[in-house]
Amino acid sequence: MARPALRRLMTLEAPSTAIDGGGGQSVTWAALGALWADVTAVTASEPLSGARDRARVTHRILVRGAPEGSPRRPAAHQRFRQGSRVFGILGVAEDDAEGRFLRCWVEEGGGG
Repeated sequence: MARPALRRLMTLEAPSTAIDGGGGQSVTWAALGALWADVTAVTASEPLSGARDRARVTHRILVRGAPEGSPRRPAAHQRFRQGSRVFGILGVAEDDAEGRFLRCWVEEGGGG
């Protein structure tokens, strides 16, 4: 397997829910740390959603492996941020048998 080019610095963020005092909840995002990543666009589509078009772009993001339970290991429902771009994590799996890298399937604009 060729070594991935981890050239994009991304921030891994996790959601935190708080009661807003008006009977609802608000979600804030806390940075867990910075990870170097290789980002590849996978699909792009514009499905009709109601009366408005909504562009959907999915990516595959590779990062260095981390053990289960580590705050450096991405998980579904977290997100990556790079500047103003946000990538909601849909799923995570080991990319290789040794667990040296993790493959994350993400949707740009997802994750809040």
